[in-house]
Amino acid sequence: MLDFYYMLYSAPCRSILMTAKALGIELNKKQVDLDAGDYLKPEFVKINPQHTIPTLVDGEFALWESRAILLYLVEKFDKDNLLYPKDLQQRAVVNHRLFFDLGTLYQSYVYYYYPQMFEDVKKPADPENLKRIDAAFRSFNTLLEGHKYAAGDKLTVADIALLATVSTFEISDYDFSAHANVTSWYENAKKEIPGWEENWEGCLYYKKLYLSQLEKKSTSAAMDFYYRPGSSPCRAVIMTAKAIGVEFDKSIVINTRAGEQFKPEYLKINPQHTIPTLVDNKEGLSLWESRAILVYLVEKYAKNDALYPKDVNKQALINQRLYFDMGTLYKSFADYYYPQIFQKQPANEENFKKIEAAFDLFNTFLQDQSFAAGESLSVADISLLATVSSFDVAGFDLKRYSNVSKWYEQCKLITPGWDVNWAGCLEFRKYFDN
Repeated sequence: MLDFYYMLYSAPCRSILMTAKALGIELNKKQVDLDAGDYLKPEFVKINPQHTIPTLVDGEFALWESRAILLYLVEKFDKDNLLYPKDLQQRAVVNHRLFFDLGTLYQSYVYYYYPQMFEDVKKPADPENLKRIDAAFRSFNTLLEGHKYAAGDKLTVADIALLATVSTFEISDYDFSAHANVTSWYENAKKEIPGWEENWEGCLYYKKLYLSQLEKKSTSAAMDFYYRPGSSPCRAVIMTAKAIGVEFDKSIVINTRAGEQFKPEYLKINPQHTIPTLVDNKEGLSLWESRAILVYLVEKYAKNDALYPKDVNKQALINQRLYFDMGTLYKSFADYYYPQIFQKQPANEENFKKIEAAFDLFNTFLQDQSFAAGESLSVADISLLATVSSFDVAGFDLKRYSNVSKWYEQCKLITPGWDVNWAGCLEFRKYFDN
């Protein structure tokens, strides 16, 4: 039995479902909940260290990347070579169409739609990326000239992969009717390719997700967020906003290296000229200092008080950890690394000892408890996670502190927005690389 890790709304996953149907293969389907972080769980990472879907496991053999899986399935199970011909030139054309799907057609979808739907700070539609889609469909239309199928005159795995992609464009309301060859191919492929019904079910599920994201976007909070992606305090705000389901109306990157924080229009909203800065337009409030922003967001916009409980004792402990993060742990990072990065000074061993002392304290705080301020995730954990991940990307050895290391691995898995935080860390690492 083949184990198949997937999500039905994923176009690459749907292409494999249709291919299996065409080959008469039964898959042992295992859904991977991306929103719940299933793809980052150790048991899945062990199978697929790239932690992507779809993933296929055949006995001791694990394979990912949908088009590689398609070829593996037809090579192993298509004894008559109907979907992947033996002729080298015919195979070359099939391979070309698969790479065209991956690198051009499907990629154009990703460039245009994903920033609108999936990024924590969602972006408006980019007309330039829409042009990429138009160009991709023009190319596909040309490739189909004089042919009933994508790679010649017979149905192949290329048609199946492309059908999954094009049906995703259709459900997203992209109008490709002007491309007559594509339209004709699409209507025929829907009729001929087994598993179309399940593919379309996945499309409909995806549409619910797609529309819900656009709806969220249209009802985003009337707040402007001024930040820099590599900044640890800024990343803490982004993760907190993600955790409570708040989206900023505008997200403005401030290039502090270029001095944008000193421009008159920025000083007007934040005379201390720091990042991050939050402007809540509804309340006429301008607020800076990340930990103050975290608490404000949760108290005003969270659906419950899980991240910052109303209980006075619990709040006091969370506040202590937030001040510890700001005044001890994060400060030790700034004191040791910033002079090296921004002033090109040599490392100061006394300041490095302050880092070790801070981590000793944090390790003690975590003794016999799962989170920074008790047994549940709070804004203290989110703030500390942003800081500790900066140490991680700087190459500091966290494994020396067993409680911190365990806490860190757990928080990476369960904290919303971790991927965006880590992308910011990698952006910040450029300073170390230089």
